[in-house]
Amino acid sequence: MNITIGQYYPTDSVIHKLDARVKIIGTFLYIAAIFIAKGIVGYLLSILMLAAVIQLSRVPVKMLLNGLKAIIVIIVFTVALNIFFTPGERILWQYGVIKISVEGILTAVKLAVRLILLIMGSSILTLSTTPIQLTVGMEYLLKPFKKIGVPAHEIAMMTSIALRFIPNLVEELDKIRKAQMARGADFDTGGLVKKAKSLIPLLVPLFVSAFRRADELAMAMEARCYRGDVNRTRMNEPVLEKSDYTALFIMTAFMLLILAIRLIWGL
Repeated sequence: MNITIGQYYPTDSVIHKLDARVKIIGTFLYIAAIFIAKGIVGYLLSILMLAAVIQLSRVPVKMLLNGLKAIIVIIVFTVALNIFFTPGERILWQYGVIKISVEGILTAVKLAVRLILLIMGSSILTLSTTPIQLTVGMEYLLKPFKKIGVPAHEIAMMTSIALRFIPNLVEELDKIRKAQMARGADFDTGGLVKKAKSLIPLLVPLFVSAFRRADELAMAMEARCYRGDVNRTRMNEPVLEKSDYTALFIMTAFMLLILAIRLIWGL
């Protein structure tokens, strides 16, 4: 099974050298721009921005496209719902309550493009940032909220661990599925109820494996006297460079440009 979120692709690129805080903020600004975009101009600019970031990151495009296989069912389901059930004036085909309209098709295309850009843009963050850098970046960004009782270090640690174990769980699920198929299990035939029941031999071992990994990780952290951020220091404190400020300015300007295009021209 192919999945890119949670994986790290080691290479020497401009994006990899950026501070993790800048990449996290930049990703949120890009996601905001995607949801702000309304017309074809906004989506084209979002695609061009993503293409430029992919080029600078030196991450293989094939790797990012393979990561979309994990959500292809969600994309198809979303597109089908919007095509058949979005109301519109220009009806192309109708059968009872099911309608296919020009407005429905346009909405489905926009949502599909938005989901693809969202997944690929988020994947760049984890592919170009190590789990440790991601944890440090999130912790620094959440530090101001510690004054109101938000556990910044714990949230950052849990998020990075969750992202780190996504590929491991997917790989484990694939191994369990192949082992069950070798024993004669059938996951592809039958109705919806039968397919749902056939998932039980997959989910039970997967949950057992996940709890076992979590227990082993907790024991390893306790053996190393891990106590959160209590009296915790770092050998190298992250420092923003000129390139970080430049990247942050570009992403902020991009998001404001998309916002201006929607508010002023409605595109």
